[in-house]
Amino acid sequence: MSGVIVTNPPKAELKDVDVLAGFGVATVSEAMGRTGLLGPGIRPVQQGVRVAGTAVTVLSWPGDNLMIHAAVEQCGEGDILVVTTTSPCTDGLFGELFATALQQRGVRGAVLNTGIRDTQELRDMGFAAWSRAISSQGTVKATGGSVNVPIAIDGQVIRPGDVVLADDDGVVVVPRERVRETAEKSEAREAKEAATRAAFVEGQLGLDRYGLRETLQRLGVEYRTYEEQQEQGA
Repeated sequence: MSGVIVTNPPKAELKDVDVLAGFGVATVSEAMGRTGLLGPGIRPVQQGVRVAGTAVTVLSWPGDNLMIHAAVEQCGEGDILVVTTTSPCTDGLFGELFATALQQRGVRGAVLNTGIRDTQELRDMGFAAWSRAISSQGTVKATGGSVNVPIAIDGQVIRPGDVVLADDDGVVVVPRERVRETAEKSEAREAKEAATRAAFVEGQLGLDRYGLRETLQRLGVEYRTYEEQQEQGA
């Protein structure tokens, strides 16, 4: 497997990334029309952490972390490392030593469509990571791959410089051209949810706030007393 290492790809502006970091993964995905989410198999190794950064992408051979070493050189302030392999792999491609090198370069976290190890050490050092699996299985450094090329995880294309936002709910990718638009839509969505939350605190029901009684009626859903239902079942 040959490959390429692309240097200095275009990236979203960090000031815009930081605005987007104020919103949760679910809010941002909804703001983009329920798109951008990686699958539920990518889970955090920590809890209560949200990070957003610009993607440095890695395409590796299964069981081989050579290209992660190559990617470290391409990483800088505000980046998030995003790794996948040419076929499914749950080996522990990433651990505490990689995190140490990345943290020194200002990298905000890592998302791996593979296994990860040294999870306690990662939590202790405050390096945020999301992965497909937890595995102590070691790897080799023997096969070429690519850095900063478009990759796909769970059918979602991630390009270098796109924004990756991750929290306890999962991971979402925002195309770099849509960061400001998505931040604005996320802010509007949060304002709407705040108004709904206040209404629920006052006792309003979702059935009434969202006009769902008419939907139930249109779908033929009936209200019956317990006695009426007993008679229907007799």
